[in-house]
Amino acid sequence: MLKHTFIQARDLPDAWFQCVSEVLKVGEASRKRKVGQGSYEGEYRLEFDYITGQILHPDAKPLIPEIPAHLGIPNPVESMDYVESYFARYLMSNIKEADEEYTYGERMVAALTQPVAHIGSEHTFFDEGERSVAVNQMDHIIQRYREFGPGNNQLILQVGQPADIMLKDPPCLRHIDTRVVEGKLHFFIYFRSWDLWGGFPVNLAGILLLQEYMASAIGVGVGEMWFQSKGLHLYGYAWEIAGKRRGITEAEMTLLTKELRAA
Repeated sequence: MLKHTFIQARDLPDAWFQCVSEVLKVGEASRKRKVGQGSYEGEYRLEFDYITGQILHPDAKPLIPEIPAHLGIPNPVESMDYVESYFARYLMSNIKEADEEYTYGERMVAALTQPVAHIGSEHTFFDEGERSVAVNQMDHIIQRYREFGPGNNQLILQVGQPADIMLKDPPCLRHIDTRVVEGKLHFFIYFRSWDLWGGFPVNLAGILLLQEYMASAIGVGVGEMWFQSKGLHLYGYAWEIAGKRRGITEAEMTLLTKELRAA
């Protein structure tokens, strides 16, 4: 039977630390899987079957993990400058390099769609023809909340699309759903696959900057952040440093990694 893990965290660093702690509970919260296709093919990772998390104050500072110096391990996020660069380049921009199949920003701020001719009482009517138009989903959501208020279940930032099934490495982030409740903008985020050590902390910090931007433009506060994934994982290269961050002794971690690599 698949296992569901739920965490409730105060802020982003707390959410990351709790996930790191839980994923190392192999057999209880996670299981070891061999990577068949994608990043690190042929290697192993510890992975949650399904995890959901509620972050009560995602805008509380600091946004990135703090690693005690005595542990002697690298911070998974270089600095807030790196987060701000990620936010500007990969979430807010439609710039895509020649070797990039997609970026999250391209999908969110310049999504190609068939132009709408008319929205009727029951149906949406599209213009005929093959031409397409680019839609900035962020601006559209902001405008709809400002014009029609919070009672709307339609306003979701879509990243995934059907053609992604043909890509070798399709987008990990699939969508960011939104809701305005009690004067605050709440985010509901789904990742199909997610690197807990190298991706989770910078992804959520960057998405928080997006949440702050949209909340300010709508004229509301920043609310909670919820995340879900059926593939949040820790690659083998990070098992030992994750164990140190969790506080596992060196002897215990040596035994654990030995068992994991032998299994």
